[in-house]
Amino acid sequence: MTTEPVSSDGLPPLREVVRRHGLEPKKALGQNFLFDLNLTGRIARGAGSLDGVTVVEVGPGPGGLTRALLAAGAKRVIAIERDPRALPALAEIAAHYPGRLDVVDADALDFDPRPMIGDGPARIVANLPYNVATPLLTGWLGADDHDATDVEAWPPWWDCAVLMFQREVAERIVADEEDRANYGRLGVLCGWRTQATILFDVAPTAFVPPPKVTSSVVHLRPRQEPLPCRIADLERVTRAAFGQRRKMLRQSLKAATPDPAGLLAAAGLPDTARAEEIPVEGFVALARALAEQR
Repeated sequence: MTTEPVSSDGLPPLREVVRRHGLEPKKALGQNFLFDLNLTGRIARGAGSLDGVTVVEVGPGPGGLTRALLAAGAKRVIAIERDPRALPALAEIAAHYPGRLDVVDADALDFDPRPMIGDGPARIVANLPYNVATPLLTGWLGADDHDATDVEAWPPWWDCAVLMFQREVAERIVADEEDRANYGRLGVLCGWRTQATILFDVAPTAFVPPPKVTSSVVHLRPRQEPLPCRIADLERVTRAAFGQRRKMLRQSLKAATPDPAGLLAAAGLPDTARAEEIPVEGFVALARALAEQR
C-alpha cells in the first residue's frame, strides 16, 4: 500500500481524518480515496499554474486533492460533495484556508457551478467517482444542450480540465480513427470540442480501497473554434454509426435517416466505410448534412 507522506500544509494526515470522521469509502458512491499527497500534488500541477484560478472539484471526499489544489495556489476551490459524512472534514480545510474553499452539498450531476465562479479563469480538477465520470464529462462538453446551434454555447466556462477516469474510459476519450479499438462516440465528442491527452496512469494500489483497474489522469483543453454543427445532430449520427459499428455506414446510418446514401454523398464520405474509419471532421460533415436533409 502506498505510504502517505508527511503533511506539509499543517493539516492532519488524511488517514487520521478518515478515521476520526468515520469516512470509510462507500462503493455505492463510487468512492476510492487517494491518500498519497505527492500524487494529489501531481494531479493539481497537471492543471498548470493555479494563481488567480477558481477550481471546481467533484467528489473531494476527505479532501486530499482539495488540499493539494489550495496548497498549489488556487484562488478558490468549489468542492461539490454529495456524501454528508465528508462535510465536517472539508469544513476543517475551509477553516485552515479562510475564504478560499466553498463546499457545496450537492450531486454534481444536478449542480451548475457557473453562478458561483465569478470573474477570472476557472478549471475543473477532480478524481471523479467512476460511476458518474462519463455523464459528468459529456455534460461539461455541452452534450446536455441539445438546442445549441453551431458553436453558440462554446467555448465553455472552464479553460482546462484535469480529470481521473478508469484507464479504459481515458483511452476512449483520447482515441481517434487511428485507434479503432477504442474510437467511438466519446472520442468523437471529445475530439470535436477539445484537445485531450492522457497525462499519466495511477496504479490501483494508490487508492483506498484499491479498484480492480488502473486509472488515468486526462487533460482536456477546449478548442476555441470547433468545426460548426449542432451537437444533437452529431450525437444522432455517431449513435447510429457506432451502434452498428461492424456494418458499413450505408446500413448503420439508416437509424439516423431514411436516406443514408444521400447523407453520405452530401458529407463526401464513401458508403462502404465503417464508423471507426471516419475522422471527427467526417462526423461533423455528416451532422451538417443531416441538418440540411431536414
